[in-house]
Amino acid sequence: MSLHIHLDPVGGIAGDMFAAAMLNAMPELTEPLLRAIGSLELPDEVKAKLIDHDDGTLTGTRFDVSLPEPEGEFDHDHRPLREIRHFLQTSRLDAAVIQRALAIFHVLAEAEAKVHGTEVEDVTFHEIGAWDSIVDIVAAAFLIERSGASSWSVAPLPQGAGRVKTQHGDLPVPPPAVVLLLKGFIVFDDGRPGERVTPTGAAIIRHLAPTPRLPRGLFRHDRVGYGFGTKRFEGISNVLRVQVLESVEAGQSEDEIGVISFEIDDQTPEDLAIGLDRLRAFPGVIDVVQSAAFGKKGRMVTSIRVLASAAATDAVADRCFAETTTLGVRLERVRRRTLPRKITSIDDDGGLVRVKQAVRPGGAVTVKADIDDIAKAGDHRERTHRRQRIEQAALAGKAKDA
Repeated sequence: MSLHIHLDPVGGIAGDMFAAAMLNAMPELTEPLLRAIGSLELPDEVKAKLIDHDDGTLTGTRFDVSLPEPEGEFDHDHRPLREIRHFLQTSRLDAAVIQRALAIFHVLAEAEAKVHGTEVEDVTFHEIGAWDSIVDIVAAAFLIERSGASSWSVAPLPQGAGRVKTQHGDLPVPPPAVVLLLKGFIVFDDGRPGERVTPTGAAIIRHLAPTPRLPRGLFRHDRVGYGFGTKRFEGISNVLRVQVLESVEAGQSEDEIGVISFEIDDQTPEDLAIGLDRLRAFPGVIDVVQSAAFGKKGRMVTSIRVLASAAATDAVADRCFAETTTLGVRLERVRRRTLPRKITSIDDDGGLVRVKQAVRPGGAVTVKADIDDIAKAGDHRERTHRRQRIEQAALAGKAKDA
C-alpha cells in the first residue's frame, strides 16, 4: 500500500502553511520535528511551535516561529547560499533531511540568480535568509521525508495580485522568482489580491514536482490537514489543505511525464559525466539514460534521454542546456504506467539493507536489495549470497518500512 498526498492551496501556500497542514494531518510527527529543529544551532529567541487555529470558518493549525523583535521594517538576517549550506551540512539533522532542505534552497537560489542576473553561489537571501524561513524549509524537508508519500499532486494555485514589500523594493505579485519557480504549473485568478504563493512555498512545490491531478487508480481517504497562514483574505480561509490518500489495490497507476532527448558530440566524457550526474540530482528528474550512437558524418555521439515529471519538464530542459553543450533538445509528453512499490529494510548481520518491493499484476511481489548496501559484503560470491539471503527474508515478510 502506498501513500499519495494532494495539496489544495485554498488560500495559497507558504512554508509555514505547508508545515502546519502536514502536522495537522500527521500529528505524530510534531514532537520528532520539534526535536529536530531543537537540535539546530539557532539563537535562543528562535522557537518553533504548533498552534491551534480557528478562523471562524475552518479549524486547523499554524506553524509559528518566534523571532527577536525587529528594529526596522526590513530587519532581516541576510545570508548567502554558501552560509546556509554550511549551517545545514554541519547540523545534526538526518542526512536525507539535509539533502532535501538544500535542494529546496538550491531551486530558490537558481530562481533568484536568474532574476537578479548573478551566479547561484553568489545569491544572498534576504527575507528567505531569516531564521523563520530557514526553520520553515527544514520543517518542510523533514515532513516530506518522514511522510512516507510516494507521490504528490497539487490543485491549481491562486495567482494573487498587487505589490509586496521586499528588501529590493516593491515587487509585483507574484514576485519574479515565484513566477520562475511556478513555470509549468496551473494558476488561476480568484479575484482576491495579496501574495498567495510565497517564494518558500513555490520552492517547496518545485522540489516536490507534483502532478496537476491525482494519479490513476483507486484511493482511500486516510487523513486530512489544514494549515493556516498569518494573513487574512476576504471571503476565503487562508489555508492549505493536504489530503493523505492510500492506494487500495495493487493495480497500475498512470500519469504523464516529460521526455527530453538530445545528442552530444563535442563535450569531453569526463565533463559530460559530471553534467549528467547533476541532472540526475535535479528536482523533478526521474532518470537519465545515455547510449552511444552514430551522428552526422559518421561521428560517434552520445545520445541522452532525460525523464522528468510533467511539471518539471521545462525547468529540466533549461538545466540540460546548463550542464551540457547541446544547442537544442526535443520535448515530448508521454504516458507512464507504473507498478506500486515501496522501500523497506532488513536488519541483517552486516547492517541495515534497503529493499525495494513491487507488486506485479495479479498480486505477486518482487523484491530487490539495494546494491549500495550489499556492496559492503565483500567479493562477488559474498555479495551474491548476502543479496539472496536479504531478498528471501523480504519475501518471507521480515522487512520493515524504511
